[in-house]
Amino acid sequence: MKHKTNKLREAIGLALAAGVIGVAGNAFAQDTNSEVRSLDTVQVTGSRVARVETETASPVVVIDRAAIEQTGKLTLGDLIQEMPAMSGAPTNPQVNNGGGDGSSTIDLRGLGSDRTLLLVNGRRVLNNDVNSIPATAVQRIEILTSGASAVYGSDAVAGVVNFILRRDFEGLTGSVDVGMTPSKQDGQRTGGSLTFGQAGDRGNIMVGLNYNQFDGISSADRDYSKDATYLYSGAVTILGSSRNPNGRIYFPEGSPLRDQYGCSSVSLTPGASGASQSDYRCYNGATDSYNYQAANLIMTPQERTNAFFLANYQINDRLNAFAEVYHNKTSSNFAIAALPFDSTSDGVVISADNYYNPFGQNFGPAADGSSNLFLTRWTSLGQRRSYYDTTTSQVVVGLEGFVGDTWKWDAAYNYGHYYSENTSYGYVDYNSLADALGPSFMDTDGVVKCGTAGNVIAGCTPLNIFNIFDPQSIEIMGAAEARPVYSTMRQSRSFEANASGELFSLPAGAVQAAFGASWREEYQNSKVDYIAIADESGRCMISQEACGSPVGGKYDVTELYGELYVPLLADVPFAQLLSLTVGSRYSDYSTFGDTTNSKLQLEWRPIDNLLLRGTVAEVFRAPTIGNLYDGPQGDAPQLDDPCRGYGAAGAPRDHENACGAGAGATNIPTTGIGPAPTAQSNGVWSGSVAAGFDLQPESGKSFSYGFVYDPEFVPGLSVSVDYWRLYLNDTITRADAQIVVNTCYADDSHPFCEFINRSQDGQVDFIREPIVNLGRLDTKGWDMAVRYRLPDTAWGNWVFGLDATYISQYDNDVNPLSEDDAIAEVAGTYNSSYGMFARTRGRAFVNWNKGDLSLNWRARYVSGFDIDNVDAGCSDVTPEFCYSRRFDDYLIHSFSAGYALPWFNSKIELGLDNAFDKQPQILFQNNVLNANTDVQTYDTVGRYLWARYTFNF
Repeated sequence: MKHKTNKLREAIGLALAAGVIGVAGNAFAQDTNSEVRSLDTVQVTGSRVARVETETASPVVVIDRAAIEQTGKLTLGDLIQEMPAMSGAPTNPQVNNGGGDGSSTIDLRGLGSDRTLLLVNGRRVLNNDVNSIPATAVQRIEILTSGASAVYGSDAVAGVVNFILRRDFEGLTGSVDVGMTPSKQDGQRTGGSLTFGQAGDRGNIMVGLNYNQFDGISSADRDYSKDATYLYSGAVTILGSSRNPNGRIYFPEGSPLRDQYGCSSVSLTPGASGASQSDYRCYNGATDSYNYQAANLIMTPQERTNAFFLANYQINDRLNAFAEVYHNKTSSNFAIAALPFDSTSDGVVISADNYYNPFGQNFGPAADGSSNLFLTRWTSLGQRRSYYDTTTSQVVVGLEGFVGDTWKWDAAYNYGHYYSENTSYGYVDYNSLADALGPSFMDTDGVVKCGTAGNVIAGCTPLNIFNIFDPQSIEIMGAAEARPVYSTMRQSRSFEANASGELFSLPAGAVQAAFGASWREEYQNSKVDYIAIADESGRCMISQEACGSPVGGKYDVTELYGELYVPLLADVPFAQLLSLTVGSRYSDYSTFGDTTNSKLQLEWRPIDNLLLRGTVAEVFRAPTIGNLYDGPQGDAPQLDDPCRGYGAAGAPRDHENACGAGAGATNIPTTGIGPAPTAQSNGVWSGSVAAGFDLQPESGKSFSYGFVYDPEFVPGLSVSVDYWRLYLNDTITRADAQIVVNTCYADDSHPFCEFINRSQDGQVDFIREPIVNLGRLDTKGWDMAVRYRLPDTAWGNWVFGLDATYISQYDNDVNPLSEDDAIAEVAGTYNSSYGMFARTRGRAFVNWNKGDLSLNWRARYVSGFDIDNVDAGCSDVTPEFCYSRRFDDYLIHSFSAGYALPWFNSKIELGLDNAFDKQPQILFQNNVLNANTDVQTYDTVGRYLWARYTFNF
């Protein structure tokens, strides 16, 4: 009885949480008790059918525990984002402007993190931040690189990342980790872990605690990022923001001040008081612009604690109970340059009758219809910062067991809870400054007061916005600082039951089936501080970029699936195996209705060591709560306006809905729409409901064809090559400002034209950026994986590996019904709206060990690419924005060494990442928000030294 009990428990563990994929990843088969091998069927990610074969029709890359440890990474996000199948714009802690919560997301094929499904032990998780999953609890990672909606439902469009947790660990192990950059001595990290496991005849438990902490790194401390760098007319220019602390003041056409100064805008002479017009001189971008880059971060600080509990208990010979619990808390923050101020876009009026206004004209949207522009930057408030505290909890409890000789089943309840709260600093409550910027005068007692003589506004002190360095100005601004608080709570509940086993036998083998059902409910409740609640234009009581909206909503989905594996031929000439797998999944959503998605897979082994495989699968993604119900919220998108110069006297007006009266520009100057004061514009994000858009699921097909070859004449060598293709219709995506403007400019009747709102002079007031069904997306390419393990020799053991992905096409057509709009062809390019799509990415590794010593080398490669901004502001009237530039290949090397200390049951490891201090490509602030480079792709830190000590008992 005891032997049978252990055999059952181990077999269930192998079927549900173990197994090794031979060629596709870094893992190689491990020794297993021969008595258990009789039941050693494995459920490979991409199928619910448990099979003896570990190489199937599904292309799966595996990262085993040894590979995870060899990289020295403390978080799973840092590890997975090095995989060649990653492209686009995944979030990571290097994203400062637009990030800061410490999360890392997975972006397979560059299709966005919402189109990659994350699983833990084959079950959904609520939070798509892979850093919230405790790394020490993971046995291996399986990455499926083809669509799998027929197996897993929504979101499994580009593929699936499945984290398989450890089982049956016994003993106590712990580690201590430190790291820093040796040259700059910054970016310090510290980490530690402790894991305990105990196993008995009827079950096992494992508990663990992880902690890691990373210091932030300033952009000012790296040469490539310390200055705001732009590319104009093919020339590199160091230039900052015109929203600078000394101000930039514009004079309208016809103003005598233009003639007086001989220019259209002036700035305060450094050190002057600003009390008279003589304190100002013509604005010079080369000397007066503000270098916001020096105040930013290239690595956000973060602190993370993970705890987990895993348990199995055998109730009887055929029934096992299990529990999986993990909890994560992350504290992190971003820090960007001090808040810029734009009197017009921020909706703030500086009165002509303000005592400190030496120009005698209104600035901002005044009641008399004038809208003269005044720019400054609130450096006295310090950086804009937001501090995040995020917690994630995931609990799975259930039963698993056998029925008959071959049928396995499991049933589980899965609960996820996510809560994030962040407090922002460095913003201004502009309503509180309305009187301080209004009319003011010097009273008879020698005190400057708000209001007019005989009508003093009590409790108000006038603000000298023309000199923000004045001590009184600093005091008033400090009192007006706003610190809005935002929070988001998400919750998921699901019940799931699965079964798989043999139906009957054919001459070629057993016909196997898997089927199951699930019910899932997702709920979200987001809250926004009252001063930050946005109106329909995206504005609120503070700067537009910090405006948001409360969100509340939920949906539920009921699903049924079935999968059938049929062996057609076996052990005959030219068909050692020929099999067919079909599957289908029915999903019924409370938000839009039902959908059915199916797959067809073929496996053919003409000889024992060659597998030919192919998959055709339908895929879909359902709208999320945020996609549907997000209210207006502020955004500051990069925008190169194609309408610059439009409306000049005598020029044709053939883009009226994009540039002219249709967008609100009813009084364009005779010289045409002028240049924008900054590369950033005002955007209004929202879900589809707020914009009146009827959002539907996106759907398409995924194709994958390839082979796996293990040649007999080279023992230890395994090669796989797969061709993949995916298309999606009615894609769910945000219509970002650049896409909105470009699409309307190309087609003046496009529905996106309704999202453009301009001021009377043609400058962009704001652009709506709702979630929409945006057209059709087509992408295709090739994957390759090579593994070679040399036979063991007296001079050590060697393992070589190579993974590579080639993108041959990535086309997005935002309006397939129109021939006028240009298709975005982003393969081989970096595109500010889509991210990085360098055609080839690769990683290679060599592992060597002899006795207690091990050495490892890793390399990561990103091929050269182009930036061509013809689709981002280039036109006949803006030739300085027209350029196309080729960027070089990028290759970094990392080394690590480990030495076991058997007499201490411990191990010492030392690693050097980016060993040759390769600097990232400079892509210029025309194209990126952060650090002059693509922080989602390149290493921004530089050479990094780390060390780890691990002990075992």
